[in-house]
Amino acid sequence: MHAPRSAATTPATLMSGSDYRESLRRRRPTVYVDGRRVESVADEPSLAPGVNALAYTYDFARDPKFAPVALATQASRGKVVNRMLHVNESAGDLLNKLEAVRLLCQETGCAQRYLAHDALNGLAQVSARIDDARGTTEHRARFAAFLARVQDEDLSLGIAMTDAKGDRSKRPHQQANPDTYVHVVERNGKGIVISGTKAIVTGAPYMHELLVMPSRNMGPEDADFAVCCAVPVDAPGLTIVARPAGRPGEKLEHGSALFSRKYGQSTAVVIFDQVFVPWERVFYAGEWEHSSTLTYSYATHHRHSCIAARAGFGDLLIGAGALMCEANGFDPGEKSQLREPMVELIKITEGFYACGVAASVYGTQDPYYGNFMPEPVFSNIGKLLLATQIYDMHRLAHEVSGGLIVALPGPDEDHNPATAATLSEVLRANPSVPYDKRIEVARFIEDLTASYQGGWYSVISLHGGGSPAAMKQEIWRNYPVGSKVELVERLLQRGVLHDETRAITKNRQPGRCCDQGCTVPGQPVMVEMPTLRPPSGGSTAA
Repeated sequence: MHAPRSAATTPATLMSGSDYRESLRRRRPTVYVDGRRVESVADEPSLAPGVNALAYTYDFARDPKFAPVALATQASRGKVVNRMLHVNESAGDLLNKLEAVRLLCQETGCAQRYLAHDALNGLAQVSARIDDARGTTEHRARFAAFLARVQDEDLSLGIAMTDAKGDRSKRPHQQANPDTYVHVVERNGKGIVISGTKAIVTGAPYMHELLVMPSRNMGPEDADFAVCCAVPVDAPGLTIVARPAGRPGEKLEHGSALFSRKYGQSTAVVIFDQVFVPWERVFYAGEWEHSSTLTYSYATHHRHSCIAARAGFGDLLIGAGALMCEANGFDPGEKSQLREPMVELIKITEGFYACGVAASVYGTQDPYYGNFMPEPVFSNIGKLLLATQIYDMHRLAHEVSGGLIVALPGPDEDHNPATAATLSEVLRANPSVPYDKRIEVARFIEDLTASYQGGWYSVISLHGGGSPAAMKQEIWRNYPVGSKVELVERLLQRGVLHDETRAITKNRQPGRCCDQGCTVPGQPVMVEMPTLRPPSGGSTAA
């Protein structure tokens, strides 16, 4: 689904993957990986899979066949921009973002850049609400200038939201060490100075800028911790302590990782030590009462995106599982003990993705900024399903693949004259599938599900975007239980009037339709994407 482009639309100014790599070389962030200083992020082998994943998002947006979902028109500017930097203007934009993220993650496992989209949409909403509460236009104007620069320069933004937190039983202002949360330590006429620590910052080393956002609701005593601003990755006083992305160059039991040596994700702890931020980059500082708006808005947008990301990962497992069945000599359509787990894997993947589609279709327009927000119940249900069923997805891939994925010999044996010929004969199953093709798929599934990287995907799926407990809280808080209670009471002819103080009937569902029907004239509609086939000779991505 995409908005039609007007004749006055300005074409997109988009970097290529190569341009992106060069842009990283022009920056000099302070980055440590495995205890050593990284001189050039773009050329660091331990970060290469993460840089590859981001580079792919840039080339994806320039590919004409992906344009319907990869690009979007920001109507307020009449500008075509990268979908990952777009502020949604319709329910159709939500659907297109969902599809774009799924396609990106089919290639990369986790594209990472979609977090910028989620943060920009949340930031738009909180900026408008602050101005509405104050009767000003300052915050919207500051956000608009920042959004235009980010879109025009086609930047990648890292989201520095999760604080180190310290003692979880205490609020930010109660911490023995205030630097466990990022906070304002000085204000002057030029800007603010911040210190503190953000943890679990996705892709931090190879981003252009970091968006600093509060990680929780704040009280009046926490005003100094209620800060939202944009900071270049190489700002003085900023240190990034990162883990490697994927498994590049690792000598593994079963050889080089077929997937995670190419694509991966680094996460980092980011330390702010007296970092100066000019006012034009400060979206708010001290407005504690608005932190709940930003955390809620961002979380809802991000959980919606996570649904698409893990659907892309599910597509990899479904395809690899089917290939493994074929290599083992079975047709899942004829073998019920393989068909059932394959269908279960499909059901899980498409089930939580369907929640993302529903969240898009039922998306609502923010009353202050005007952008579109995914429906929160479906967004949280979809994210909760993928978070808790990622382990089932791995199990089902293992079930249809057999034990060979962790028992096969290492690739060195493929070239050992004493063993290679025998192994190629005895470890071949389906006569039409060569030994090397069977083993390749087995090693691919091992990399995705039964390795360090597989465990990482499980944990990040479970806790990324918030814990399952947080999603359950949002589902209960937003679900119209009251409408269901009153439905039953009406059928029982109890004649009970609605009581606003009654706990179980506080939440009621508004009507889902209107006088003009479900299709408003001019509303964007879903567009058909071309059938995608891998390029001959395999992927050309770096």
